[in-house]
Amino acid sequence: MKTRREAREWALKALYAYDLSGNPLDLVIQQLLPQNADEANTQFALDLVKKTLEKLEAIDEVIRRHAEKWDLSRIAVLDRLILRQSICELLYFNDIPPKVTINEAIEIAKKYSTEKSDKFVNGILDAVLHRQVLGEQKAQTPENA
Repeated sequence: MKTRREAREWALKALYAYDLSGNPLDLVIQQLLPQNADEANTQFALDLVKKTLEKLEAIDEVIRRHAEKWDLSRIAVLDRLILRQSICELLYFNDIPPKVTINEAIEIAKKYSTEKSDKFVNGILDAVLHRQVLGEQKAQTPENA
């Protein structure tokens, strides 16, 4: 993993393997982790996978609130996983600009999912950003206290 995008793509593959195989996370990581990967990007990818799974219930609730008319189980597996890891970034990785997270998610959806997935992912993440992330930041400003 030489770039953050490659780290995000690896995280998606790890989440996919974990979701479908039911194998322990440590085994999935051991099987998928590339040799000679950049240490910082590898750590980012591992942190993203672990935090996504750690906060899965809360993240899925965010998806349910923002995916109007969509039952979570009806969302394509890859779209659901892309949303999960991207919402995790939006909520728990404060050092990453939200627009970067959303742009990366859109590009990954274009590469790995269906023809319309990028628009679906963009719509959900944009709603999460404006209603939840930016809404919480606005609520925390002194003039709103």
